[in-house]
Amino acid sequence: MKYPDEQGETAMPTGPVPTVFEAIVRKKCLGATYNKMQIVLAPHIIYTRHGELYVDGVVLERDGKPPREFKVGTFKLIGLVDLALVDRNFQVSALFVAGDPKYADTALMAVEHA
Repeated sequence: MKYPDEQGETAMPTGPVPTVFEAIVRKKCLGATYNKMQIVLAPHIIYTRHGELYVDGVVLERDGKPPREFKVGTFKLIGLVDLALVDRNFQVSALFVAGDPKYADTALMAVEHA
């Protein structure tokens, strides 16, 4: 959705939530600092739990290196500092289970399997 700015031009919403939505829809990675480490994340779903927003995804890089093991991790959205889109596409991970009961009635947006 676009919103008019002060000059009447249409502007895209900004902030962490629209950035995550765009990354999920376009299957683009996110860059962020999480627990003082630079990560590149392939976000698969954004959802709520106890009134907070969470992102589940696969970390593709930690401080510039691939992780020892690829897995779907859970990240509190507020903890993803300096969140931004990265010009890097990702494939939906077979490790992601969209039907997981923890997402029931809480998912805001998730990747679609091709």
